[in-house]
Amino acid sequence: MATTEYKPTISAKIPRPIYAKKPHGKLLKYRHWFGYSLLAIFIAMPFIKVNGEQFLLFNILDRKFVIFGTVFWPQDMHIFVFGMLVFMVFIVLFTVVYGRVWCGWACPQTIFMELIFRKIEYWIEGDANQQRKLNNGPNTSNKIAKKTLKHFIFLSISFLISNLFLSYVIGVDQLYKIITDPVTQHLGGLVSIIIFTLMFYGVFAYVREIVCTTICPYGRLQGVLLDDQSLVVAYNYQRGEPRSHIKKKEEQPVETGDCIDCNLCVQVCPTGIDIRDGLQLECVNCTACIDACDDVMEKINRPPKLIGFYSSKQIEENTNEKNNARILAYSIVLALLLVVFGWLIFSRTTVGGTLLRAKGTSYQMNADGTVSNLYNLELINKSGNELPFKLESLDKNFKIKLVNSREVLAKDETAQFSFFLIADSKNIKDYKTNLKIIVVSEEKTLETLKTTFISPPTD
Repeated sequence: MATTEYKPTISAKIPRPIYAKKPHGKLLKYRHWFGYSLLAIFIAMPFIKVNGEQFLLFNILDRKFVIFGTVFWPQDMHIFVFGMLVFMVFIVLFTVVYGRVWCGWACPQTIFMELIFRKIEYWIEGDANQQRKLNNGPNTSNKIAKKTLKHFIFLSISFLISNLFLSYVIGVDQLYKIITDPVTQHLGGLVSIIIFTLMFYGVFAYVREIVCTTICPYGRLQGVLLDDQSLVVAYNYQRGEPRSHIKKKEEQPVETGDCIDCNLCVQVCPTGIDIRDGLQLECVNCTACIDACDDVMEKINRPPKLIGFYSSKQIEENTNEKNNARILAYSIVLALLLVVFGWLIFSRTTVGGTLLRAKGTSYQMNADGTVSNLYNLELINKSGNELPFKLESLDKNFKIKLVNSREVLAKDETAQFSFFLIADSKNIKDYKTNLKIIVVSEEKTLETLKTTFISPPTD
């Protein structure tokens, strides 16, 4: 009888190359709708702009990140880190409850491989048996023509993907300049496009399922996160064993299980595993085996879902009961994190500032009886628009005098300038006075900065 224990060495049994039989079924249709919708969103997002900013941008070189049209700079790193924490909790929650569904339904590697590249392979070379026959056959003109066409299309799509990937890294506008300007002006950009094109081509033309079975760490992470209550694509051995061999419309012996050992679940698997061997890290929960098995069950007049979404506890105890306490606990934690993350986003200031005393300076006594301190200020405009501003001291005994007059911050500008804080020495009681400087725009306080003012002791 098959077991459900974790088998980290199962990859040794996977044949190379893998010829996956063309799948069909209800779940595949759902995957198509979901996967192609995600693909459309992925393609469209770099071209969508909100307040003049790209919808999503991860510009590591300029340290500029745009999420949902909102610009984040290095000063907002605490928000970004917290967002990553929320994302990690979500991944843990989702994996603990639903297993590796992300891999089979939403991962870009799977979507591109199964919904684009493998579809092209089926169209040019045929189904699994035809592909095997073509690869093992002699190098005829027909074989050379098919292979040339396939790899030319693969390389072309990889080129488009590399440009799309760069649009998320450097931005659509910068990518357009690289494409339209003379090559000599953007040699670095051209080299980047070529490197990413060859990388994506190598992944989808040759590495393929090895990304999921060997390279990606998430497959091994599931071995730590999953337990006997996690829902995974699994074979119900309680119902399927012992296996028998029958033909369509034949009566199945009473003493045998529902599995007729047709091996269709193995033939359609894109990673080449046998789901009946139990939980395996190579399984990406693509549900192709569920569709194949349901089709066979229908033909032999047996109930569907011999292979389906089950927890190992459900199969072992032959029950449909679920323990929702853990799901609720994770969901509460995730909801709280989302609330805090939302508060950080909406309470985020549109101006970031760093205020420091000028190095090597103390106080200056002026002829008119006032005392002045020199400060260096750095302001970052995160509003996405040109921003008029002025500096004010909350303590009205202190006046601000800019060394170089500034009234407007340009879009995305990081401005550095100096100013004096000036006060009448008669109004100062202590050697050090704590002060707050505010950045004001259109009568609204955008940022509050703290500093100290130093003056000579008073009698």
